[in-house]
Amino acid sequence: MADQIQSERSADDMVAEADTGARNPSAAWQARLIIGTCIAWSVFQLYIASKLPGVLAQGTGMSIFANIVAQARFVHLAFAIMLATLAFPLFKSSPRDRIPAYDWVLVILGVGTCLYLVVFRFEIADRPGLWSTSDIAISAIGMVVLFISVYRSLGLPLVIIAGIFVSFAFFGGYSEWARNITNYGGASFGKALGHYWMQTEGVFGVALGVSTTMIFLFVLFGAILDRAGGGNWFIKVAVALLGALRGGPAKASVLSSMMTGMISGSSIANTVTTGTFTIPLMKRIGFPAEKAGAVEVASSTNGQLTPPVMGAAAFLMVEYVNIPYIDVIKHAFLPAVISYIALLYIVHLESLKMGLEGLKKPGRKINVLMILILFLSGVIFMGICTYLIIGLRMVLEPFMAETVYGAVVLLAVAYIGLVWVASRYPDVAMDDPNAPVPAAPRLTPTLIGGFYFALPIFALVWNLMVRTDTLERLSPALSAFWATMFMIVIALTHRPLKALFRGEGIGGSALDGWRDFVGGLILGARNMIGIGVATGAAGIIVGTISLTGAHQVIGQVIETIAGGNLMVLLILVAILSLILGMGLPTTANYIVVSSLMAPVIVSVGAQSGLIVPLIAVHMFVFYFGILADDTPPVGLAAYAAAAISRGDPIMTGVQGFAYDIRTALLPFLFIFNTDLLLIDVGPLKAVMVFFISLTAMLLFAAATQGYFIAKSRWYETVALLVIAFMLFRPDFLLDQVSEKYATAEGPAALTLMSEAETGKQVRLQVEGPDFDTGEIRPTTIALPALSGDTDTAFSDQGLTVLEEDGKLLLDEPFAGTPHFETLGKEYDFYGDTPVTITRVQVENDRFPKELFFIPALLLLGGIVMIQRPRATQPAF
Repeated sequence: MADQIQSERSADDMVAEADTGARNPSAAWQARLIIGTCIAWSVFQLYIASKLPGVLAQGTGMSIFANIVAQARFVHLAFAIMLATLAFPLFKSSPRDRIPAYDWVLVILGVGTCLYLVVFRFEIADRPGLWSTSDIAISAIGMVVLFISVYRSLGLPLVIIAGIFVSFAFFGGYSEWARNITNYGGASFGKALGHYWMQTEGVFGVALGVSTTMIFLFVLFGAILDRAGGGNWFIKVAVALLGALRGGPAKASVLSSMMTGMISGSSIANTVTTGTFTIPLMKRIGFPAEKAGAVEVASSTNGQLTPPVMGAAAFLMVEYVNIPYIDVIKHAFLPAVISYIALLYIVHLESLKMGLEGLKKPGRKINVLMILILFLSGVIFMGICTYLIIGLRMVLEPFMAETVYGAVVLLAVAYIGLVWVASRYPDVAMDDPNAPVPAAPRLTPTLIGGFYFALPIFALVWNLMVRTDTLERLSPALSAFWATMFMIVIALTHRPLKALFRGEGIGGSALDGWRDFVGGLILGARNMIGIGVATGAAGIIVGTISLTGAHQVIGQVIETIAGGNLMVLLILVAILSLILGMGLPTTANYIVVSSLMAPVIVSVGAQSGLIVPLIAVHMFVFYFGILADDTPPVGLAAYAAAAISRGDPIMTGVQGFAYDIRTALLPFLFIFNTDLLLIDVGPLKAVMVFFISLTAMLLFAAATQGYFIAKSRWYETVALLVIAFMLFRPDFLLDQVSEKYATAEGPAALTLMSEAETGKQVRLQVEGPDFDTGEIRPTTIALPALSGDTDTAFSDQGLTVLEEDGKLLLDEPFAGTPHFETLGKEYDFYGDTPVTITRVQVENDRFPKELFFIPALLLLGGIVMIQRPRATQPAF
């Protein structure tokens, strides 16, 4: 027990050092200052997300209430810098029990340089680009303080990376090679600093704006939910549902980490929150320390893949890819579900190999079939409820108009009813994982005892995703605001209400509820410190790119190394993401790598004839950024898990990465098979894609574990890999036996295009001189065909095609048309060498690629028949 307490303390210290700050001042006023600043930041974020600023501005005539929303980015970063300075010691030798004098100086400078942009906003607006001496001085001080804040809260790597980009802005113009690629001749000290600090193209750019308006609210929502007891309820429900199965605690770890990961932005905090309970249980049933920690690490890092929060990357993708939030969720959903089910299967195979059992459980044991029935019943029940609520909302529309009062009444009735039901059962309390005879709790009282915690999550997802003819979806920021307000009500009232229904005194319960609420405000703000300064520092990188075109230099280096081969390029980008992710938080890593490499991947793919959707590239980068959290030797989540398991952190990271190989496979698959991202996939096909992809991923997991029904021989492992490939990429096999495209060149290409069915995708291979280098290079674009009317098909896309000497010459696309970004800015349309359409491709009518599933499944049946006689224990 003493070892467990010590390990929990070590893990909590690691979370503090990495996420929330390790300083704990002994002076009461200093501690209260940190706590008060956290509370003030959370309240400020709720205030600007509400309608109060507008109401107060109209009621008082004071525009300051409305203007503060427009200036929120500056205040947001001021809070982040202040808390980073107060909560994180600058050096390992710096005092942790007090705030030294130099930190007070940094607080004043950091807050002052941010608020300078608020106080003097009108004067700054009157001199855009003509920065005064004070502007430049403030910018220089602000940049230095931001770098120091990043260093103390996130470490040196992001400081080094951002510093390299700043150096390029100042000195990149001296490199003739860089000038030839980017046409960047350098920037003066004042121009660069003003670009970074005085405008919204650098530090205060898109990333910090998303952090201000959306990320904070989702993190705060998760923090209040956890403080109120929702995180504990997730864990107990997972243990009640899966704990009695073979290797049950490990399976419960996967499920609980997925549920908490939906609303948590931190792999490390997720590891400690669920791992404190599940890791000791895994060790008790026979998991070695390293494997117990690795299961928790793989589960917790993958939590950031799960919508709706996705470690804050979902909201950044909305801005960078320029698609609606609901589309990001749709694209992310299937890979996340497949990844988690595959991890459950890996845990099951590990349990089979070690001959492990589950926890004891009172009452009837739930078997795998029953869990499947419950899952499908839950999905059907939620679907029925969704349509009933939509119908009810439409019926009440004339009475509710545009107000939210009807929805508030419905939620209030549901909440009070569920709390009343929960009061009939004991409170959901965390058991001691080191109890002499650990047992899984019963599902019914556990589920019902905290089911009201699901209401704010339901409200959040409802507002984000549900739309009728008369009811529009809310924005992510407004959805998070209302869900957070509902969660605050629950945190304040659920304990007193249960006490009231039980006939007990409510005074102590009301005080506990207030403590949960305040603790959630504090935890939410402290969890945002690293994200706040990271998005500011990432803005430096994005600002350098917009100022200098630095991404072209890095892109050309990696493109040259890859030799124009898309697969090699993807491997290099994956390695780059893993390396950067060892020292950067996931959000910052995603911003950096996607800004640098997303255009390169799309460009190289187009040159090799593969049109890669931008969302697929961003998801690719994001997945590998997440995997860095368990990649040795720096994966912090692995160190946190090892602190609890008392295992070796390096081996824990290695084993965790081995479990995550299936997650590393998915990004490569959905680059080449966008069906996995549900791009242009209907409902029925989506169901088929899910089951086939899930089967393939489970077989891949079995191959990597060397165990299917029995321990696999080498040729059986190879066969499982082949089957998985055939299920994942049937189009690759189809391409080997049947030409995918009908191809034509010159005038015949126009004839081929005119004969294509209306709406069918037509691929144009374009070739011409690169705008920057003048070298001839190809690319591929797609446009929908209009049967018999090629001129309209081209003009609808902003393209003008002229036939001359048997060639199809292409004019510069019109600004604002679909292909202006991909062609108009990449090719020199006014040089001596014209830009031409070298060939047109239209997809042939071929037999369905799904026919290749038949030999794959027959081969799978053969593996089952071979292995079944060797099976020494039941499969479940």
